[in-house]
Amino acid sequence: MARRALVTGSAGFIGFHLCRRLLADGWAVTGLDGMTAYYDVTLKQRRHQMLMQMPGFRAVEGLIETPDLVASLMQDADAVIHLAAQAGVRYSIDAPRSYVTANLIGTHEVLEAARHARPAHLLMASTSSVYGANTAMPYAETHAADHPMSFYAATKKANEAMAHSYAHLYAIPTTMFRFFTVYGPWGRPDMALFKFVKAILAGEPIDIYNHGDMRRDFTYVDDLVEGIIRLIDVPPTTSAGTMDSLSPVAPWRVVNIGNGAPVGLMDFVQAVETALGMPAQKRLLPMQPGDVPATWADASLIEALTGPLPRTDIRDGVRHFVDWYRSYYRV
Repeated sequence: MARRALVTGSAGFIGFHLCRRLLADGWAVTGLDGMTAYYDVTLKQRRHQMLMQMPGFRAVEGLIETPDLVASLMQDADAVIHLAAQAGVRYSIDAPRSYVTANLIGTHEVLEAARHARPAHLLMASTSSVYGANTAMPYAETHAADHPMSFYAATKKANEAMAHSYAHLYAIPTTMFRFFTVYGPWGRPDMALFKFVKAILAGEPIDIYNHGDMRRDFTYVDDLVEGIIRLIDVPPTTSAGTMDSLSPVAPWRVVNIGNGAPVGLMDFVQAVETALGMPAQKRLLPMQPGDVPATWADASLIEALTGPLPRTDIRDGVRHFVDWYRSYYRV
């Protein structure tokens, strides 16, 4: 029989790509998504429609914070990958309550369901934003992450702590992912790459924060998905050495999934201009509240656990996104 996975946030950017890979690998996948209006719902619906054309996919529409909904879907799951969340650093300044509902209450529903369903491995999305004010780079999982700079990051740090307590109390094997600036085809409209491409094609200026003095560890979505797929079969039981974040009291660890090579924002913009064959009008602005000037993943732990991961060059990854964008929007 096919292995069974439950993926929350299956119509989201990362969730869609992960489900597509799982299905291609022969898994049976139940995908749960709330189809919230944080960004274009049509884009989410199109992602689910594509997944439903693949054998083995079951789509469920509903909010993860709905009492007992996740529990009703988790009973036969071999692996649970919890990606559903209210995302976005800047939006958390304007609408913090939505982060409490989705990220705290919703994640509690996932943990309670896992407490009873006992999946072989629970894997949950966190974010590089939890490193916050930490200035030691590259960011390693063993570094302190006690000073989040946004409420979004605070809820994700809380998710890590919540999951650790459940792992300890109920022996639930749990791996937390810290993602680093994921990009690629079918990406989110609220993220920089999508905004840049849309504005440049429309002949409008793009906003460059901190006057361009920013670096991000851009991670191509297929590379990220490869890391998740490999980690499914690496439950947190045996230490990988001194760099490991494995808890001393629970089957729980946190793992960076990043490219391990930060790219300057202006170099990123240049890659977009090259892919489009058009120059960008640049509007230089100060740093936004809650943002950080740089992120950079130490990828030593995930490579110790799974072996070397693919690292798509930023120019190739941006070109793949631009090709998708032109096709999807017929530009």
